[in-house]
Amino acid sequence: MTQNIRHGQRPQAMPALMVAAIGVVFGDIGTSPLYALKECFDPQHGIPFDQQAVFGIISLLFWALVIVVSLKYVLFVMRADNRGEGGVLALMALSLRSVRAGSRWASVLMMLGMFGACMFYGDAVITPAISVMSAVEGLEIAAPSLSRFVLPITIVILIVLFSMQKSGTAKVGRLFGPVMVLWFVILGVLGVYNMVLAPEIVKAINPYYGIHFIHTHALQAYIVLGSVFLVLTGAEALYADMGHFGIRPIRFAWSFLVFPALVLNYFGQGALLLSNPKAIENPFFLLAPDWALLPLVIVATAATVIASQAVISGAFSLTSQAIQLGYVPRMKILHTSDREIGQIYMPVINWSLLFVIIWIVLAFKSSSNLAAAYGIAVTTTMVITTILACVVMVKVWNWNKFLVALIIAGFLVVDFAFFGANLIKVEEGGWLPLALGAFLFFMLMTWHKGRQLLRERTAADGIPLGPFLQGLLAHPPHRVAGTAIYLTGGNTLVPVSLLHNLKHNRILHERTIFLTFRTLDVPYAEDGSRIEVKDHTGGLYSVVATFGFNETPDVKEVLHLLEEKTDMHFELMDTSFFLARETVVPTKLPGMSIWRERLFAWMHQNAAKPTDFFSIPANRVVELGTKIEI
Repeated sequence: MTQNIRHGQRPQAMPALMVAAIGVVFGDIGTSPLYALKECFDPQHGIPFDQQAVFGIISLLFWALVIVVSLKYVLFVMRADNRGEGGVLALMALSLRSVRAGSRWASVLMMLGMFGACMFYGDAVITPAISVMSAVEGLEIAAPSLSRFVLPITIVILIVLFSMQKSGTAKVGRLFGPVMVLWFVILGVLGVYNMVLAPEIVKAINPYYGIHFIHTHALQAYIVLGSVFLVLTGAEALYADMGHFGIRPIRFAWSFLVFPALVLNYFGQGALLLSNPKAIENPFFLLAPDWALLPLVIVATAATVIASQAVISGAFSLTSQAIQLGYVPRMKILHTSDREIGQIYMPVINWSLLFVIIWIVLAFKSSSNLAAAYGIAVTTTMVITTILACVVMVKVWNWNKFLVALIIAGFLVVDFAFFGANLIKVEEGGWLPLALGAFLFFMLMTWHKGRQLLRERTAADGIPLGPFLQGLLAHPPHRVAGTAIYLTGGNTLVPVSLLHNLKHNRILHERTIFLTFRTLDVPYAEDGSRIEVKDHTGGLYSVVATFGFNETPDVKEVLHLLEEKTDMHFELMDTSFFLARETVVPTKLPGMSIWRERLFAWMHQNAAKPTDFFSIPANRVVELGTKIEI
């Protein structure tokens, strides 16, 4: 695999990359017109429906897109790339380089990044539910008699979507871009078609109307900001998916198609409300003439499925990164493409998401009810992104602190305004992503702390490797033909599996390799420094295999690289892999509370086997059990 492909800079022309980016990156934000404006005028907000209110809300929608997406993400945050990769975990890893490892600041930044990642899962379960449901609800406008079928159709579409994940997105991915390009063209055309009815709506570009609306209806405007924020859901995807397409294609696609199409559509909906106030029932679908309504429902459903696919793929990628960084137990990861390293499928995550999403659909029953739950997850991640970006600007880029303070203060004012407006919706449904995020954060922190305790106990009871090997070679046991590879968490201590093998079998293979996998805080390791080999003489070697957090370690790849770098040659039938099967025993030793230790022990026991995770041939593995008290 070439290095440029690993870093997301595929050798394609800019138009092709732009089309691909439109299909993956902008699905979520591109389906917001289905429900955003309708929710802004929800009768529960108490906003008087008049011309000034329409101008005010359309102005707020427009400037929200300009400030948060165009300025914050496209202009500033996307500069903070971790060797081409974006997203809250990549940003966390980038900011952690600026502080001392193990310090209090490092812990704070780590917890911020992990909580932001956990809140992403709240977005991942709500986006498919609200997007697909809002599209299918168009049937209520096209054929009111079909309204009772909205929930069953939504559930069927979701089940089909998640059932398709195991085959990968390589084949259907080629359709995503053209379908979403068509979708954005339709958004723009519908907007222009309706702006003719009330061309004065273009005056809403003037921020005066938004400011006047806030000043006139202070309390209602604060409440409605939670619905205005719905136009921004998916903005984080611009940054999170940067590594797949690069900065320029995403910026060009946003500037020349997505942003104009969204603005035209929102202004078109505003014009429709000025000319026909009754259209507030569903301003998006009523943009279309009667003959185009059913085709629009079909295209909208396809667009929401694509938007959902992008979030699901993002959940797979985020989980894979968290596993490599040591915050999530190992899980089975299947690669669905021979050419694209980022296309993976994780059965546990896939079916867990589907279960939670179907439960949400049945519990909330409509997109309007779900809208209250939507914003809090995304606003939390946005606030965390701004804080981490501030650290990078000051500590990594060495920008002027006064300039950074001005920029970040402006963004935080907007972020906290949206966050506060969504926070008041906790009782209506905002509790859902908060509860989900808090639960996942607790589980991840328990795993992270448990692994730390496990390393400390292992190191305390461990035997230094160097002196042990010197003594072993001075008085060697019986040597047998073949190769033994001992997987170990560090290259300074004797693997427990070697001690057990020497104790019980009293043999040492002619060629013995101590293999350690190391994960960097960058997305991809450089090929030239991926393998480090130390020869201890006597056929004993220490090997450190380095991978980035976007890569999945593979033993076969490591053996292939060893053959290229050294004169070693491997025959799998003559190679045995020795692993220590650790059993964690909770105790009252200092560390975590006993019930958290039991939870960690359960997570450790149910994590994916190293043989599956590292792609080790199952018939060549020898597991030797050991108990570790924490």
